[in-house]
Amino acid sequence: MSHEATNWAIKQRGLKPTTKIVLWHLCDRFNPDYGCFPSQDRLAHDCEISRSTLNDHLGQLEAVGLLRRVPRLDPVTKRQLPTRYILGFEPGFTPVAVVPCPEIAHGEDEGAERLDDADGCAGGGMADALPCPDFGHGFGGEAVSDFSAEPCPENAESRVRISDTNPVREPLSKPVKEEEGAQARAAISDEVFGNLLDALGLDPAALPGWWQGWPPRLHVQRWRDELGLTEAEIIAAAEASRQEHPEPPDGPKALDRAMQRAAQRKVENAGRKRRKHKSAPAPASRPITDLPAFYADLVNSDRYLPVSAISNTMRDAMLARGLVTAERLRERGVR
Repeated sequence: MSHEATNWAIKQRGLKPTTKIVLWHLCDRFNPDYGCFPSQDRLAHDCEISRSTLNDHLGQLEAVGLLRRVPRLDPVTKRQLPTRYILGFEPGFTPVAVVPCPEIAHGEDEGAERLDDADGCAGGGMADALPCPDFGHGFGGEAVSDFSAEPCPENAESRVRISDTNPVREPLSKPVKEEEGAQARAAISDEVFGNLLDALGLDPAALPGWWQGWPPRLHVQRWRDELGLTEAEIIAAAEASRQEHPEPPDGPKALDRAMQRAAQRKVENAGRKRRKHKSAPAPASRPITDLPAFYADLVNSDRYLPVSAISNTMRDAMLARGLVTAERLRERGVR
């Protein structure tokens, strides 16, 4: 860490906040004797951003002439080493000349600066093409291209950046507030909402904050859809609540209990109406008082008659009253 380097970073003006944070952490990793060469993983971790975002801000810092990136290779293994960052306050610093971007042709046409071994790069000839400051094309530090590239035969894998974030955007699970507002306005008409405000004694020209916008309309819609109240019943309940409370409610939530009571009364009234419309129960059959006549009818008919159904007392009573004959009793098996 170098206080001179971090103080220099703090004094820079005109940078975006994240870009300045990247510059500050670079200066925090600066060593007066050896220079600044943190890995991209370390730098991205310090700045709490992805590697792709980090490279965007490094390109901006290089474009405005505050640093210069020098790629390095191990002279023996030829493997890529962490990039050497030459900061603008270091003695002999010269900003990078911008090479024209092949897609938009910005920058200077000539004078592209080549990096040599004097800047601390073991492979100075590799920096012939410097990155475009806006898009990061070309070779500059650790590769950030999203396009396919053949890996170095001496390295285990390609140095092409693997994006840190998922490029696929997931669909929204819920509609945005503007869509919810449109749905609420379509469901609760201006006329109904205006009638509700009149029933509550609210002035549409000077509405409290809780009654402005689409949220109160959506709240009224819930009274209708979830509690089962009609728009007329909602307005009637609002009028009844004003008779109990002299001041208008601060917002629709203050009417939730009144609407719940109205919905409960509606359910109870519907239950009473259903009970009234039920058919009256059938009258209970009268008890049999004339048993001899009842059994005589059974004997004289062809219906099934158990032998033990008629006692001797009942037989004598039927014969005494002349309700049956002795011959009919014998035919039916009554002795």
